[in-house]
Amino acid sequence: MRALRSSAIFAVAVIMLALAACGGAPAPSEAVATPIRATALLARASDTASPSPPTEPTRKSSEDDITDAAGEPTRLSPSCGQPTYVVTSTERAPGATLTPEPLKVTATPSARPSTATRPPPSTTPTLTATATALPPTSTPAATATPQSVRIAVIGDFGLANPAEGAVASLVKGWAPDAVATLGDNNYPFGSPETIDGNIGRYYAEFIHPYRGAFGPGGDVNRFFPALGNHDWMDPGAQAYLDYFTLAGNERYYDVRLGPVHLFVLDSQPDEPDGITADSRQGAWLQAAMAASDAPWKLVTMHHPPYSSGPHAPVPALRWPFAEWGATGVLAGHDHIYERIERDGILYFVNGLGGTITYDIGSPVEGSQVRYNQEFGAMLVEATADAIRFSFVTADGDIIDSRTITR
Repeated sequence: MRALRSSAIFAVAVIMLALAACGGAPAPSEAVATPIRATALLARASDTASPSPPTEPTRKSSEDDITDAAGEPTRLSPSCGQPTYVVTSTERAPGATLTPEPLKVTATPSARPSTATRPPPSTTPTLTATATALPPTSTPAATATPQSVRIAVIGDFGLANPAEGAVASLVKGWAPDAVATLGDNNYPFGSPETIDGNIGRYYAEFIHPYRGAFGPGGDVNRFFPALGNHDWMDPGAQAYLDYFTLAGNERYYDVRLGPVHLFVLDSQPDEPDGITADSRQGAWLQAAMAASDAPWKLVTMHHPPYSSGPHAPVPALRWPFAEWGATGVLAGHDHIYERIERDGILYFVNGLGGTITYDIGSPVEGSQVRYNQEFGAMLVEATADAIRFSFVTADGDIIDSRTITR
């Protein structure tokens, strides 16, 4: 344990030095495309500018990165000087706004105007989600209306710094029905001494029951975290388990949010019920997804099955999500944003919640969008007929948007 904490102390020192050197987030360079201001959900064609080639990671990472008890690699250099903004999706058009007509939600982010024009038809094949009519799930529903839901998604965020505060302000401006996290909620050691300052300081209003120092909390729980390797640094992830009141065994669980059924996994190798598809946790997910009649089924976890970031993807987590009925899989761990399309579903890496940014390596198969320039969050908006995934920076720039219709 002494060696574990020594390694983690060094890792945090790297984070703090990187934040000081980068000024919280790397500055844009002339070789990098400038994100579009978020006056609406905007899209950009990959052929309107020559995208900068992906930067090579500082070192080659392997699957050992997640099996090492010390957590994230400490030799990783943050990408201060060469941010990467790479778009390879063919569905984008210069300066066009995206307002999918099938998607109607009850609230609108303050950054969006009331009207927008549609982009030219996409040349990218549209993913089609299918659902089999099954008995209703017994999972209690959150406060979102059954017709639509807005979910903010943050990853690798819990460091109690100005960057986290800026992302939290963005999230609150959306007035989401729920907030989901992708792990590493409580840097550096996942300890009880830091958890409220790292989480409650910014998101207390979404947490119930809330017993911290930053206000009364929410009337009902709307905060649905996933465990990360830093959360597991507290023995048995006990500080996390004591702080939150969640469904199931609280390490992995599910919740119905209107038309979206959220399945939260624990991807850390310390998980007692395993992290492979044939594990007890895997069997639970397969059965829970089969029992759900939700139009959209999203899986969240910390470690990514696929990623172009330096931590490298984790083959052990490549479960048959598509076969089991998932619409999308959202993970963090690599401090980048990436959208990957493969096996007929969407995979996301979303680790820009407010710590440091990582370099981006060679793109994995199916990678459509890769970004590491500024911190931000994802907004997921869904009705029974459509679901839209967007990544927005803390400054309000729309980096990516992808819509699926049924």
